[in-house]
Amino acid sequence: MDTIGRLCEKYTELTSKDVEVIRSMADMLQLIADLEDSDIFIDCPTAGEDAIVVAEAKPTDAKSAYQKSVVGMLALKTNEPAVARTLEMGISTKRMKALSQEAKQVIQTVQPIINDEKVIGVLIREVRIDKYMMASVIQQNDITDSYEGEEGIEPMMLEFIDEGLMIVDGQGMIRLRNKTAKEMYLNLGYLDDPLGQPYRNFRLVDYPEIDTLNDVPVLETQIGDTYLNIRHIPLDKMAEGGFLVILHDMTKWHMQQKELMLKSAAIREIHHRVKNNLQTIASLLNLQCRRADNDETKNSLQESMNRILSIASTHEILAKNGLDEVKLVDVISNLRENALRNGDPFTQVKICITGDDFRVTSDLATSIALVLNELIQNAMKHAFEGRSHGQIEINIKKGLISSTINVIDNGTGFDVSQVKETSLGLSIVKSIVKDKLHGSLDIESGMMGTVATIEFSNRVVKLGDVV
Repeated sequence: MDTIGRLCEKYTELTSKDVEVIRSMADMLQLIADLEDSDIFIDCPTAGEDAIVVAEAKPTDAKSAYQKSVVGMLALKTNEPAVARTLEMGISTKRMKALSQEAKQVIQTVQPIINDEKVIGVLIREVRIDKYMMASVIQQNDITDSYEGEEGIEPMMLEFIDEGLMIVDGQGMIRLRNKTAKEMYLNLGYLDDPLGQPYRNFRLVDYPEIDTLNDVPVLETQIGDTYLNIRHIPLDKMAEGGFLVILHDMTKWHMQQKELMLKSAAIREIHHRVKNNLQTIASLLNLQCRRADNDETKNSLQESMNRILSIASTHEILAKNGLDEVKLVDVISNLRENALRNGDPFTQVKICITGDDFRVTSDLATSIALVLNELIQNAMKHAFEGRSHGQIEINIKKGLISSTINVIDNGTGFDVSQVKETSLGLSIVKSIVKDKLHGSLDIESGMMGTVATIEFSNRVVKLGDVV
């Protein structure tokens, strides 16, 4: 199956005929991209509010706004309102701002793709916002000769974006600026409006000589608590030495990065302390286990210790990452190593992990770890009695809303109907699956082995999420 077919099958509700229409449109993307000197995309609606990028084409002779492919990535409704509007209303949307998957501002023109009177996707033309604005400004023939003050030639195009823009002529005078640029300088402490002033009095960074439009450096500076990215772009249609100045306020982004760093450090420290406390409890149980004379007591203490260590190992991964999310395969790999380390030395058991890998929250991770630890330990203890070797497979299948984990062994099997409801291990598994994972548990067993299937929600549902 091709990429378009695979993505449409996974993320959309389009029919096979709809997909054929999308494929036919995709065959023309490169031609359109080269004719328009723009990035061209096809997005299709998902089951939710967002869209999925199923095809793309970058211009051959012009610079793309993208460093990497975005096929298979979501077009978020909040970032690309033009796409959402056209998908919802079935009408074209022209020249609307958007935020790309690489967090760059672009201008989008969006056309609906219709099949059987139904919108099955959109055709998107994107232009880098700096390129779009520069082209709009250059088209003003009187930009250097006919300037008559702020009201005479303040093009509304310059007010489209939240960046500061200024036009500097060949004599180094600021001939044009938008309101954002004026407000930026006032916030920095300048008392004068830069309009009509020498640019050297308002220059915030030293800029290098620029010969082409293909390699425009971005210079960053900090003034007080304000961070700015500054670009100087030469304008060919102006007098020699004329250029465009673009000021982008990065203060909010820097503050967010600092907050993320502090949050990451705090999360890392919390998980580290939880892990240490759990390991201390496990050590105390181990000491108690050594002093116990009764085998049943020893087994109970050992099982409790394994449960605690399964949670501790998850917090250990979270402490290393500094995030409140963890890859599911990392959690299961830790459980596998612990099970093999404490298994029966006379029975060689192979544990393999297959399927998908994705991130889950710490709440989900610890709950899944407890359930899988119980199922793995149970298989290690009972499935291969009287055998010299065995195999356990843990298969993960990720879904859009819920996911599934299968724990499969090739052991001797057992009569599921005879399992005691009073079993502590089974009670723990059922309780966690129902109350924490908001899912279901199904166990099938026979002479060929046992399959335990856990289906769970991809995120923890809290009372505050329910409207």
